[in-house]
Amino acid sequence: MTNASPNQTTVLLDSLTFPEGPRWRDDRLWFSDFYSHTVIATDVQGNSENIIEIPGQPSGLGWTPDGQLLVVSMTDRRLLRLDPDGLTEVANLSNFADYHCNDMVVDDDGGAYVGNFGFNSHAGEPFRPANLIHINPDGTPSVAATNLAFPNGSVITPDGRTLIVAETRGHVLSAWDRASNGSLSNRRIWADLNGG
Repeated sequence: MTNASPNQTTVLLDSLTFPEGPRWRDDRLWFSDFYSHTVIATDVQGNSENIIEIPGQPSGLGWTPDGQLLVVSMTDRRLLRLDPDGLTEVANLSNFADYHCNDMVVDDDGGAYVGNFGFNSHAGEPFRPANLIHINPDGTPSVAATNLAFPNGSVITPDGRTLIVAETRGHVLSAWDRASNGSLSNRRIWADLNGG
């Protein structure tokens, strides 16, 4: 890999089913592989490790301030934490998400924002807007924002003051101001993707 030219593409891993929720941590790329139900980490040489199996399909990833892995369990709509002795439920999100949960971003205090599909498009259900769910560091969930068009892909700016969320079916990146308690205000379009 060190001899590769800057324009050369190198395959690090193959035979993945649906990689999602990439995060860079400790010199490795961490991601969820939906249909294998596995969280995987790999370094730039392609040395990979299966971290944990999530029966409800893993999606968004993040870490607590003390370094414990947080994983969104999609189909059963839960936020899980990988403790030394196994998985622990942090929060059940079923009352806040009408269908599968997906990506997540975690703030410096361990609070998390989790998106969801909003409806089952595979079953032909009509479009329904989704909530963005906030989970406090103590595990208490609440609705942080409403009326999103499939929130999936979120970041918090380095100063911690702005949350940006990709609305897949809305073709926009939306932004909110963040308060110190994780609450959101001043929703606005951060980028209009013109139908992309």
